Amino acid sequence: MIFLLFGFRTRDKVASRRWMVCEACGVHAPQTVVKRSTKFTLFFIPLFPVKPGTYYMQCDNCGTLRRVDRRAVTSLAA
Repeated sequence: MIFLLFGFRTRDKVASRRWMVCEACGVHAPQTVVKRSTKFTLFFIPLFPVKPGTYYMQCDNCGTLRRVDRRAVTSLAA
């Protein structure tokens, strides 16, 4: 009998961090840009991406997580 172990794994990767005013709490605090990607795994080895990476910005003060456009990420990194 052969068992195939497969599934999906979602990982977060810090893309950049910048001091800005948070839209939710209004505090000048570090805002972390996170890239979230989901990959297909076979025997716990990530093989290929299933969904394109989405970017989120998280406030380090209040923890609010909001989605960010890809073009905005490139302007935030500069």
